[in-house]
Amino acid sequence: MINQFRSLSPVNLLLLVAFTFFMRLAIFINLPERLDFEFLEPYAKLLIQIPSASSFSPLANVFFATLLVIIQALIFNIVINKHSLLSKPTYLPALLYVTGSSLFLQFLIVSPPLICNFILIWMMDKFLKMGKSPNAIMMMFDIGMLIALGTLIYFPFIVLLVMLWLSLLLYRSFNWREWVSGLIGFLTIFFFIAVFYYWNDNITQFFQIWKPLINKFPSILKINYNDYVVLLPVAVIIVLATLQLRENFFRSFISTRKAFQVLFFMFVVVIISFYTKPDFRVYHFLLSVPPGAVLLAYYFFNAKKRWFYESLFAILIISIQYFLFV
Repeated sequence: MINQFRSLSPVNLLLLVAFTFFMRLAIFINLPERLDFEFLEPYAKLLIQIPSASSFSPLANVFFATLLVIIQALIFNIVINKHSLLSKPTYLPALLYVTGSSLFLQFLIVSPPLICNFILIWMMDKFLKMGKSPNAIMMMFDIGMLIALGTLIYFPFIVLLVMLWLSLLLYRSFNWREWVSGLIGFLTIFFFIAVFYYWNDNITQFFQIWKPLINKFPSILKINYNDYVVLLPVAVIIVLATLQLRENFFRSFISTRKAFQVLFFMFVVVIISFYTKPDFRVYHFLLSVPPGAVLLAYYFFNAKKRWFYESLFAILIISIQYFLFV
């Protein structure tokens, strides 16, 4: 499987679609009776009226989620290949994106983080362009607006504001206009929301939007470790990828090194952002799939012993399927 996806053969596109549906067999066979979720945060529903999630049948929900993942995987693959993070074009990023998006049952339905991944992949593309741009002011403004749009869909997305300044630290010499422009882009969207609330004599509710930001990071997390055993093969691959990246780090182009540093920080930021959502669900961690899939793809692209990396990937797939069915 891995060796097949190392090339850009058109056949891999068909295999990717088949693999995506295969990874979702568990939920197609045992469809829930009801699937409820919110497309937008409550404060955004005043602006945009969309059908409620209950208007979709469970089958339609899971089917559309599968299509969204396929589309995201292909866009993600284009972005990674365009920026040459894996030395040569390959379908491995798409394969690992689909795999990462299938880790838990909660990942297999349409959810706000799944929709936000379109924005996150777009942001990744802009961050990776930053080192090649002579002026990043407009780019940072655009990214700020993208973060605001993501926040309308799913509030923890707001924590990605930190990435504005982390990326500037890595890619650019200090320019106060670039440091401010991203924040202005973010505030532009919420300025119009504030005006809308004011017109509707509801400005106090607008200030309630920001309350989750002052939540304390939980000192105790209630975790059922049996639910996360499936992450053990993923952890092994990440460790191997980190060792591989460390070995090749100073042989890589400077732009490639900085790109992996940006993606690492993005991975960490989206994981810790769960604290802004007191009732967060496992599907929150779908946001970590795009940056995480790059690291997984990096290992499988550079691994040398075919019997080992193919066996490791097979163990990962078997583990995912076992825990999805059980």
